[in-house]
Amino acid sequence: MAIRVLLVDDQPLLRTGFRMILEAEQDLAVVGEAGDGLQALEQVRALQPDVVLMDIRMPRMDGVEATRQITGPAKDGPAKVLVLTTFDLDEYVVEALRAGASGFLLKDAPANELVQAIRVVAAGEAMLAPSITRRLLDKYAGHLPSGEESVPDTLHTLAEREVEVLKLVARGLSNAEIAADLFVSETTVKTHVGHVLTKLGLRDRVQAAVYAYESGLVRPGAQ
Repeated sequence: MAIRVLLVDDQPLLRTGFRMILEAEQDLAVVGEAGDGLQALEQVRALQPDVVLMDIRMPRMDGVEATRQITGPAKDGPAKVLVLTTFDLDEYVVEALRAGASGFLLKDAPANELVQAIRVVAAGEAMLAPSITRRLLDKYAGHLPSGEESVPDTLHTLAEREVEVLKLVARGLSNAEIAADLFVSETTVKTHVGHVLTKLGLRDRVQAAVYAYESGLVRPGAQ
């Protein structure tokens, strides 16, 4: 079954470029396009895509609010949202992640990265590129906790190893990289990540990373 993709961007030329890239892949199918957030909501309901490639700044309704409605409790389908961004618009990316996006990608990313990101998100994983994540969180260093604040009570529900895994997730490491770092199997890492998400009431690794920074468990710029 091909992964059904909805393209959402207010620039028709960009949508055309993305369509050409994605339709060259046998396992991807572009099922529709939208030029703003309101059109995106209509298309999601009508077309039931697996992944929505979402721009941030658009007329009528921006990508943050559209993402919130697509992935929220009243959602009409299983669509995952992959946010497209440029670094001059970063102030909206963290809000999009809080709203329910499963990851983000630069608009000038190579075609193979775009294709792989869609596959990752469609599979239920989070697209959390370490280099982009660090740059974004460094930019927000003045707005996120310093690490000196008391940690939220929910964090105390985690076992010591689960806290270690959460820190590594926040740094953008994959399951394989975490396994190598902690000298355990990938299956063990997946189990720990699952426990972290369940205990903290989080949807995926992206929300876990944002939580780790906002709680002060990890500080921007720290390794």
